[in-house]
Amino acid sequence: MNLGLSIASHSGLPPARIGELAGAAEQAGFSAVFVAEGHGDALALCHPVAAATRRVQVGTAVANAALRPPVLAAKTAAQLDQATGGRFILGLGSQVKGHNERRFSVKWDAPAPRMREVVQALRAIWSCWQHGTPLNFKGQYYRFDLMTPFFNPGPIEHPQVPVYVAAVNQAMCRVAGEVCDGLHVHPFNSPKYLREFVQPAVKEGLAKAGRDGKDFAYVTSTFVVIGDTEPERATARQAVKQQIAFYASTRTYEPVLAAHGWQDLVPALHRKSVEGDWKGMADLISDEMVETYAVTGTYEDIGRKIRERYTGLLDRTAFYQPYTPPALDDPRVPRLIKEFNG
Repeated sequence: MNLGLSIASHSGLPPARIGELAGAAEQAGFSAVFVAEGHGDALALCHPVAAATRRVQVGTAVANAALRPPVLAAKTAAQLDQATGGRFILGLGSQVKGHNERRFSVKWDAPAPRMREVVQALRAIWSCWQHGTPLNFKGQYYRFDLMTPFFNPGPIEHPQVPVYVAAVNQAMCRVAGEVCDGLHVHPFNSPKYLREFVQPAVKEGLAKAGRDGKDFAYVTSTFVVIGDTEPERATARQAVKQQIAFYASTRTYEPVLAAHGWQDLVPALHRKSVEGDWKGMADLISDEMVETYAVTGTYEDIGRKIRERYTGLLDRTAFYQPYTPPALDDPRVPRLIKEFNG
């Protein structure tokens, strides 16, 4: 298991600053830089990351597949694959119904079957460009059978662009195993949920496709409560409680709570979210829940604690800190990464 850096595009950082941050992350020893989709376009913001780095993997974690026709996603991913010299990972997610319909005015369909088609369509489009294969993809949601030379960008040097999908429920986990190279596990997770809910579903998908899964990757960001003093940890713990409450208020994430018997908390959290009672939501998250869904420690021992919890369950993680993290030039950061990498 290795450690990456997740950059939230809702951080308000301009593209140039995101590039600087990615370069600093590479210098500090991170293995990957993933850009999340928030205020900005995750795929677009991968370009400054690509330009500023030479070694780390670069990817989206995640880009909303519903907003991008597969042919457009395929084109942008191919460009980023070229820009990174084959280091790019296309991470896609389905978002939730309310955001797709009300924030983006995008039709909501069964997310798992549609995502399967998105990935299959991407592969067909890339094959057309790479090998001259006639484009003839016909599915339930998408049809692509026209690709003239004027719009064909042609082959790329590193054509095997990995595709990861974000999944919470078992149907999407099965899709990941069936047609993808990896799974972006939601940061709101626990070892029990991964072991008993996520991995069995992924294995079902792998078996359906006749794949052995030896190269399949599980990646995520881990909620961390880090601090070298108790006041630091208390501040971080409250922020993590708030973020857990935010996710747990949405029915989509009920399986994560159900793995520990806490699913009955969802209606109360949802009600408080509708009322705008954000503090009240956080107050419903117990310390036991924080210790279940987050890892607490100092800068000296947090890496060891994450490895002990997730070795054999994850291939890569990043720190999810819904509070102000230390700057990458803080001397504790490279020491932490070195200790994490063992």
